[in-house]
Amino acid sequence: MLARLSIRDIVLIDRLDIDFGSGLAVLTGETGAGKSILLDAFALALGARGEAALVREGAEHGQVIAAFEIGQDHPARRLIADNGLSGEDELILRRVQFADGRTRAFVNDQPVSVQVLRALGAALVEIHGQHDERAFVEAATHRALLDAYGRIEADAADVADLWTQWRQREAAVQSHKAEVERAGREAEWLRHAVEELGGLAPQTGEETTLAERRATMMQAEKVADDLRSTHDSVAGPNSPVPPLASAVRRLERRAAQAPALIEPAVKAIDAALTALEEARLALQQALQVAEYDPQELEKIEERLFALRAAGRKYNAPVDELAALARRYESDLALIDAGAERLAVLAREAKEAAACYRAAAQSLSAARRRTAQALDKAVNAELKPLKLDRAEFSTEITSESEGPAGIDRIEFWVRTNPGTRPGPLMKVASGGELARFLLALKVVLADRGSAPTLIFDEIDTGVGGAVADSIGVRLARLASGVQVIAVTHAPQVAARADRHYLISKDAMAKGKRVATRIAELAGERRREEIARMLAGAEITAEARAAAERLIRAAG
Repeated sequence: MLARLSIRDIVLIDRLDIDFGSGLAVLTGETGAGKSILLDAFALALGARGEAALVREGAEHGQVIAAFEIGQDHPARRLIADNGLSGEDELILRRVQFADGRTRAFVNDQPVSVQVLRALGAALVEIHGQHDERAFVEAATHRALLDAYGRIEADAADVADLWTQWRQREAAVQSHKAEVERAGREAEWLRHAVEELGGLAPQTGEETTLAERRATMMQAEKVADDLRSTHDSVAGPNSPVPPLASAVRRLERRAAQAPALIEPAVKAIDAALTALEEARLALQQALQVAEYDPQELEKIEERLFALRAAGRKYNAPVDELAALARRYESDLALIDAGAERLAVLAREAKEAAACYRAAAQSLSAARRRTAQALDKAVNAELKPLKLDRAEFSTEITSESEGPAGIDRIEFWVRTNPGTRPGPLMKVASGGELARFLLALKVVLADRGSAPTLIFDEIDTGVGGAVADSIGVRLARLASGVQVIAVTHAPQVAARADRHYLISKDAMAKGKRVATRIAELAGERRREEIARMLAGAEITAEARAAAERLIRAAG
């Protein structure tokens, strides 16, 4: 509930502080005293649109602070958590209005956007007046109120969840269908690519190996002739080995005759023959390495050409062609499985749609039953409010499927028999509208209502028994929620738990005036109610009537 309201430098208000409590509080005062200014200031703290004209003349800025006491399970707590705000026991909304038109908003002294402030304000307070449409102009609001009255919010939440699941599955079907169609357009090309790369069978690192082998073979071709010629010189027909071997044998036969002369020569020639044999073996090995098959070189070059052509065609390095081939094979497998997967997704979406529609139909039936009970309860409240010829009804029509179900719900009224019923906000006059809203709020007091309700002069144009009936209903309403009423009806004021008088006082030698507020009790309260009864001149009869009203209300 609203615990405190502090206003600084707003229009005629220079400094005003009010402590509120539970039950019914009334604000009274003469016309022009500043009751509307107070409500405009309060609305500013709840996120209403600001304007420079609200700042008191001569001040740089105005400020409004509204402090609320809320339970841990109040919906405002979720808004606080969702916006990363500190969740203290007391919730303080503060709005600063600058003279240049700028505004700043704070929640528990943390800066927030006006949108966050407005959302919190809507969860905390409802303001109703003769021409106020904020709480009832949208059909979606009527639907939420009907669900709250029937205590079927959980069913409505289930329908919203089922709607989300259905839309998610439909989105999955459409997304997968688009993928299948895209893949289908690429399937022929993919099949060709898989077949071509499969025939090519590229291997990682193959290009490097082939290039190195090709370079070696091309170098060997250039030196092979020289190696062959050198080998012929060492081991061919003109080789020095046979003559040297024959010479060694002749010398060995003479070795016994002159060993000192022959043995060194034989030893040297043997060493030369050994070296020539080693040279022959080395040349033979080199020839074997240098030997190549021209056909092999041609095959290597053809393979390299094919691999590099494939790399250019598929815009990939040759070493990545093997991985690319595997990916294309995987894409083809997905395409082949796509139709089957699409059928599964379509079946899931169909099942989700059936679940949603069944729940939506059940919710719609519950709403129609609830509407009958709501209509009966509201109509029972109309006669005491001098609307005995009027009729309230809940109009339920089918609309397109959505997260709230299949129902469009709107509160309709017929003010006189024989006339056509129509939407509440269009058919009822200002005074009738206020009383219809009061009847609705009395019926919906403990369901779907903000913890603080403000009624702005809803008793205008009525008096006597009707005003008393309004007072009775406001008091009844205040047993469940906090009610603040701006009133001109003494019958309403007499039933208040707290009575505040709003007045204008002169300031600075009469050059300026300021709005003041004071809580009345006892004799002062009786005098104010007497003034409301009699006008400017308070008579003894008015005081006696005021006393009777207070005793009757008590």
